[in-house]
Amino acid sequence: MPTPEFVLDLRRRIGHDPLPLVGVTAVVFRGEKVLVGRRADNGKLQCVSGIVDPGEQPADAAVRECLEEAAVVVRAERLALVRTVPRVTYPNGDQVDYLDLVFRCAWVSGEPHPADGELTEVGFRGLEQLGDVDAAHMRVIALAIAADDPAAFDGGR
Repeated sequence: MPTPEFVLDLRRRIGHDPLPLVGVTAVVFRGEKVLVGRRADNGKLQCVSGIVDPGEQPADAAVRECLEEAAVVVRAERLALVRTVPRVTYPNGDQVDYLDLVFRCAWVSGEPHPADGELTEVGFRGLEQLGDVDAAHMRVIALAIAADDPAAFDGGR
């Protein structure tokens, strides 16, 4: 799905100035494999992510993003990590400061494929097949592996 309408409305008011947004990342497991996709905008391989809509519960946003981007139904199991992402400056000059809530999710149904154009490829990979995932996203995956670990908080806590 393209940029949410509420973000476009805000951009008309504030221009390219930094905008704080809540994002979600879904680390989806199917057995011993994790769902990853290659982003159409920057070519990076990572877990499904997106922006929480106004009034939407973050876990519901993670589930929604998986269906929209990868055509898979998932169940959010636990919060794995709360982190801030370094400021993102998009090619058009828009700046965003994301608070990212990372959820461990379980695959329920559906075979992954690029569903809305945000991903150019998507599928389940074994942990040994994640060599082109950057260190920050490997940490996200590592913190979500255990089904019952408490959530981690960036910032030394």
